[in-house]
Amino acid sequence: MTPREQTEAIEAETLSPLAAHAARSRGRARLEEPDTYRTAFQRDRDRLLHCKAFRRLAHKTQVFIAPEGDHYRTRLTHSLEVSQIARTISRALRLNEDLTEAIAYGHDLGHTPFGHTGEDALDAVYRSYDAAARFRHFEQSVRIVEVLENEGQGLNLTAEVLDGIGKHSKGKADLQAALEGEKELPATLEGQVVMWADRIAYLNHDLDDAVRAGLLQTDETPAPIRAALGRSSRDRLARIVTDCIETSAARMQGNAPHVALNHDLVALLDDLKEFMFERIYLPRNQEQRERVDEVIRTLFHLYMETPDRLPGWLYALGGRDGLPGQGYPRAVCDYIAGMTDRFASQQYELLLAA
Repeated sequence: MTPREQTEAIEAETLSPLAAHAARSRGRARLEEPDTYRTAFQRDRDRLLHCKAFRRLAHKTQVFIAPEGDHYRTRLTHSLEVSQIARTISRALRLNEDLTEAIAYGHDLGHTPFGHTGEDALDAVYRSYDAAARFRHFEQSVRIVEVLENEGQGLNLTAEVLDGIGKHSKGKADLQAALEGEKELPATLEGQVVMWADRIAYLNHDLDDAVRAGLLQTDETPAPIRAALGRSSRDRLARIVTDCIETSAARMQGNAPHVALNHDLVALLDDLKEFMFERIYLPRNQEQRERVDEVIRTLFHLYMETPDRLPGWLYALGGRDGLPGQGYPRAVCDYIAGMTDRFASQQYELLLAA
């Protein structure tokens, strides 16, 4: 028995029957020989950890663009925090931690430079070239691992990881679906864990960063939220993660097992999210938003005019995917979406100076 087979046997003995077992994976688009030492989900985790898109997250904005301090979150630290929270929940529910970790590492790979401001700008300019197009970071995350990594070869991940990455979106409608156990949720419980862990992480650490930046005081958060979740980051995380574990454990005993928080806590998180939009997300410096929009739009137009500036493999991919008479909008979108904040700013200055 190989080390991989031993691990698979341990999974069979110790994981919940509802967990995703690596030995029963739905497999990959391209067949591969099994690894001697690692399960299929462990290989996916390692591929994501070592891919270039994951490293670029270190220089992509979470909320604060070009912050002066060193302790604000980036997309990379956010992904690590999501992984930690998700693994804690998965371990308590006897789910597959390797699958959970892999999905967490891959869930935000498709984010643009400059946070959601950059995503809005890229979506708008992309649509100006292709009215039917749209840019959504979770769809782009799947495109990165399926197509763009390894210069157009992708990572050939398992179906379970791809499903979790593509369905991690966590808007209010998604969370209501989670409460009701509807089918459009991630197919695995591990994917559902990451969906919740993502929201738990970003609401908590964005509030923490906003206090650190002096944009608000802890006492300014709504009183019911302070009373229910506590005043510190540690208290909030402990309260929400504990509820997720306990509520999910109960839901997994029913006819439609799924991961969830209790209704009252979901309502509190919705209130906290609305508060964050009103106080932090939307009021961000208007001049800064205009600057981001200018950088993204200018880069898109310049690359559309001279697509040969794209990396050679992406230029070739754009030649295959480009719409007749419209050049390379998909390839240009892919290239800009993959940029870090500082690289996008550098390219903007260089192209304007050329």
